[in-house]
Amino acid sequence: MESTTSDARLGPFMTFGQTGRQLAALLTFVERTAASLLAIDVVVVFVSVICRYFLHEPLHWAEEVARSLMVMQVFLGAATVLGRSNHAGIDLFLRLLPDNWGQVMVQFASWIIVAVSVALFLSAIGLALDSVGQTTPIGLPQSILTLPVVFGSLLMVVFGIVNALSGPAITACATLAASLALSALTVGWNTFVPTTPITPIVLLASGFVVSLLIGVPIAFALAFAAMLYFLADPSLPMVIYAQQLLAGSDHFVLLAIPFFLLAGIAMEVNGMSSRLIELLLRMMGRVRGGFNLIMIVAVAFFSGVSGSKLADIAAVGGILMPAVRRTKQDPNEAAGLLAATAVMSETIPPCINMIIFGFVANVSIGGLFMAGLVPAAVLALTLAAVAIYVGKRVDPSAAYDSYRPMLHLIAGAMVALVMVAMIGRGVMSGIATATEISAFAVVYALVVGGVAFRELSVRSVVKLFVDAAAMTGGILFIVAAASSLSYALTIEQIPQYLAHSMINLGHNYGTSVFLVVSVLLMIVFGAILEGAPALIIFGPLLTPIAAELGVHPLHFGTVMVIAMGLGLFSPPIGLGLFATCAITGTNVRSVARPMMKYLAVLFAGLLLIVFVPAFSLWLPGRLGYK
Repeated sequence: MESTTSDARLGPFMTFGQTGRQLAALLTFVERTAASLLAIDVVVVFVSVICRYFLHEPLHWAEEVARSLMVMQVFLGAATVLGRSNHAGIDLFLRLLPDNWGQVMVQFASWIIVAVSVALFLSAIGLALDSVGQTTPIGLPQSILTLPVVFGSLLMVVFGIVNALSGPAITACATLAASLALSALTVGWNTFVPTTPITPIVLLASGFVVSLLIGVPIAFALAFAAMLYFLADPSLPMVIYAQQLLAGSDHFVLLAIPFFLLAGIAMEVNGMSSRLIELLLRMMGRVRGGFNLIMIVAVAFFSGVSGSKLADIAAVGGILMPAVRRTKQDPNEAAGLLAATAVMSETIPPCINMIIFGFVANVSIGGLFMAGLVPAAVLALTLAAVAIYVGKRVDPSAAYDSYRPMLHLIAGAMVALVMVAMIGRGVMSGIATATEISAFAVVYALVVGGVAFRELSVRSVVKLFVDAAAMTGGILFIVAAASSLSYALTIEQIPQYLAHSMINLGHNYGTSVFLVVSVLLMIVFGAILEGAPALIIFGPLLTPIAAELGVHPLHFGTVMVIAMGLGLFSPPIGLGLFATCAITGTNVRSVARPMMKYLAVLFAGLLLIVFVPAFSLWLPGRLGYK
């Protein structure tokens, strides 16, 4: 891995001279530490599976150790993502402002990140002190869970300040002064005008909306809203703030997320991805709309490994988009279809959002995996029909400068297919959990794929673990922050109010109207909240209501995840679409128009799935999921 102390990679650290180089070296060290923890976690879970299922000697300490390692990964990984300024956020509003005002908003956003990091650090210290002398169920000190939050948040403070001070000094000082003044004004108002105070829930809502608009990353916008609530409510000790963030990331089932991410990245690095796509191109390239069909099939295939739609798009788009340009096709059309395929494949197991929904809504993850297969096939067929209709015939020989031998491609594709079959068989049989299956997938991708293709080097393996650890930190810190916000909303009894309204809606207008309204809610908030937070907030709220109205939880979960994906990849603010355009070298404005026809058929397909529950329930019923 290249040293981050080179000037090309110092980024915001360049402002600080020798100190900046030291900070960059610290960032590299933390990245590699998080990557090492991820590697150890894979080994722990893999060995645990071998001992349990093959040697019949379960390791009773393995799950707790694996969870502890994951907590370390989450908070260290989130700090490294902040150090690289790679946390996901919405910058649509900033694009509408003049450059000078945009810079001011970015600076305000930087100070909000610092404020959240400082609050989390102080709260984590209190949590660590409270846990002194306590032990976990297997006798480990409780500090193995609390200290990672302390160190991770301290690193966030450091990297947050670096980012905030890397801009123009005048702007940095002015925005800091304005932020402190606004904070003092709020405290002063509530102190001296107690009859009409700014309530905690108002601070929560306004803080969240404002922070999103000025470009604060999603995770920190969620954490900022929760922070304001805890600070404004004197009855809530601030230690609960860190406690809720820790609780949101400390679950064994969530380990499937980094493991499946790692397996997907390994497939791309070791050459599985390129071989499979080249084989598809050789087989289907001359068919009308062949390139479009290859894109649909390829994304569906990779969705069966990585679980992350952005990872799938990166794998497929990185290989196919250069071929699209070489064959003189419209890259905007291709990027629009690529984003649409991410929605189509949202419920193909092992989908990360299915795992998150099952976790927060207490629904069988294995059942959700099975429930999502037929709906994904329905959406794929609708997309394929449009893709063939608008597609053209191209000469696939123009897509590559040279071709691999056909036998090598077939052999390489078979290695990849075995991996997908292994994951699918494990999920369908129920003999192992999603986390255990994902650990096997990682080992297979690294060992078998590495031996078969011999394209993995020590440097590339280190890099893929670093990348996966960073993605894990970015995703699961969002989950943790959403958990803290969800706790605040529960205190305010927002779930009860929403439940009452939605139950009345269902009783007065029927279950179908309830489902349609739920779909629209998820589309809107899926676009605003980056998907996972929307599921974390609305999943546990709406699933019991759906069950009370007679909607099967597996059907409801499938519909919610698809609707969330539709919002995530829809213009004008869907973060997934922005990421797709960044990967494909296109821009949202040019991609939005050709994409609309694909979104229209996906929405029609979603409504079909809503009104025909058999699409979601037939396969789980056949396999014994209730």
